[in-house]
Amino acid sequence: MAFTMHSHSGQFCPSHAKDQLEDVILHAIKLGFKTMGLSEHMPRTQLCDLYPDEIDSDPNGALAALAPRHTAYLAEARRLQAKYAGRSSCWSEGLQANYYDEQLVMLEMLRPRVVGHFDLIRLLGEDPGRDVSKWSPDVVWSRARRNLAFVARYGGWLECNTSALRKGLEEPYPSRPIAEEWLRLGGKFTFSDDSHGIAQLATNYTRGLDYLESLGVTELWTFERRVGEDASKAEIVDKCVRISDFRASLRSGDAVKA
Repeated sequence: MAFTMHSHSGQFCPSHAKDQLEDVILHAIKLGFKTMGLSEHMPRTQLCDLYPDEIDSDPNGALAALAPRHTAYLAEARRLQAKYAGRSSCWSEGLQANYYDEQLVMLEMLRPRVVGHFDLIRLLGEDPGRDVSKWSPDVVWSRARRNLAFVARYGGWLECNTSALRKGLEEPYPSRPIAEEWLRLGGKFTFSDDSHGIAQLATNYTRGLDYLESLGVTELWTFERRVGEDASKAEIVDKCVRISDFRASLRSGDAVKA
């Protein structure tokens, strides 16, 4: 959880800071901060406590401005605290909405047979394990369902991707609510480790298969190259593989380690 506990703004610390307090807070939200300590300087009561640049200008005027400026700061800080409470969640919601909108553009242009890590955006969320159908039903969930329906209509497959487990998430891609919606639409799953080297091949396959079976899935889909009498005219066809057969074909327990 990103945060800062010590910050200033040019609005209330004009002698050596910059920018309006609200702009500072908005930028912190953009950076993913969940907590921000607002710590403008306390008001001073003696000329000897002023900063050099305050003394060089109008020391008495600078001193007189400190107390009312601090009062205004407290009021503005409370106003902004109320205004942006939970704003990080709103930012996350907007980010995920944009993700699914951009995903739809890609789906419409390419119509890929296999849609990889459908909800990859979950990896960047503040709470990757939450139920998106309940957290944001009207903004994020509606878009995810729209995209799933589009893929189902043109006959694409969703990938159950175990790399999410390798990266610390509790469920593969896609999460359970999305997987359940996909199955409700009659969608088919394929299976992937998203490996980036030998060490990651088949990582978390046992957990991924257990997850699919907990959803009621009994078979996976892959492609098979079939060669007829003319070897130069092979074709790629869909092939169904039962999960039980998939498990039995794995040759080493090391291949399914977490």
